[in-house]
Formats: sequence, C-alpha cells, structure tokens
Amino acid sequence: MSQSSKTLPKILKCTLIASSRFFKIESLQLRFSNGQQREFERMRGYHRGAVLIVPFFDKDTILLIREYAAGTHSYELGFPKGLIDSGETPEIAANRELKEEVGFGANSLQKLKKVTMSPSYFSSEMTLFMAFDLYPETLPGDEPEPLEVIKWPLNKVDELLARDDFQEARGISALLLTLKALKDKNNII
Repeated sequence: MSQSSKTLPKILKCTLIASSRFFKIESLQLRFSNGQQREFERMRGYHRGAVLIVPFFDKDTILLIREYAAGTHSYELGFPKGLIDSGETPEIAANRELKEEVGFGANSLQKLKKVTMSPSYFSSEMTLFMAFDLYPETLPGDEPEPLEVIKWPLNKVDELLARDDFQEARGISALLLTLKALKDKNNII
C-alpha cells in the first residue's frame, strides 16, 4: 500500500491548554486542503519516546512484570517499559529498563516496530523490542515498590491473552509481533 498523497492541514494556531510533568495538552486551529476549519485537541507526550521489551529468559520462556497501573488502579501483567532518557538511543533505554525492572541485561535486542497510542490525539511513540541472551545485572529503578517478575511459557500464550490483568494494548501488540517474528524465523511455537 502506498502512502496517502493528501496534504496535511495547516496549523493556524496552537494554544497550550494545560501541562503536567509528562504531558502538554494543546488546542489546534486547523485548515484542511478543502478549506474546512476545525479545532482539535492533542496531548504532546514525552518528546524522546519510550520503549517496551519482550525479554526471552530462554527460547521457550518470556519474562513479564506485575506492577501497579494508576490509570486502572489495579495490578497489571505486562512487559518492562519506560521512557528514553536524554542522550539514550532506544536500544540503550531498552537495556537499561530491562536491568531496572527484571534484573537482566540483553546481549541481543531485535526491534519489532515503532508504535503510537491513539495518534488522533496523542503524539507519544514507543519502540517495541525482543531481548535475547540475557545476563544478570540490576540497576536501581524508579518504581515505588519491587516489581514481581514472572516467567511465562510461550506455549501458554493463549492463557496470557485471556487474562483480565494482561490488557495493555502496547503489550498485546508486542506479544503478537513477537509471535509473528518467531513464526517468520521458522521457530514455530
């Protein structure tokens, strides 16, 4: 499929509505190529982006973490993830987050895809990785409590997808892209 040849709307005015430590909310006055004008609101995320990693403990086992999710006020299963710090590449950030959240570094990282969340109103990007050939190494993280690290067998991935506490769309996307990458390499699960 080819990219669209549509002309991007012209931003007539951009007004900051609110901001926090993590986000800025902006109002955009837009003019589309057909002359129509509209007001949109968007959240501008952390400008360096973020990473999410599917770590392989061995060829048959992935690592998950259980951590508190303020948005749903619950404990959720997911993959290690975090923001890219100043001066870091996504690969360096991914390895740092692994060390902080699961106590392992990776000798090999494979990029899966860069994804966005709700691009119609949120500008945040996240790079998804698989991590292989892990070695023990721990760095202090910024979590308020220790994270529970869970070894999950790949042959029970359907059970993971069925769980109510594994619901983050970015994590599900990363898992499905991981399964596709493994299948494409003839590592049928």
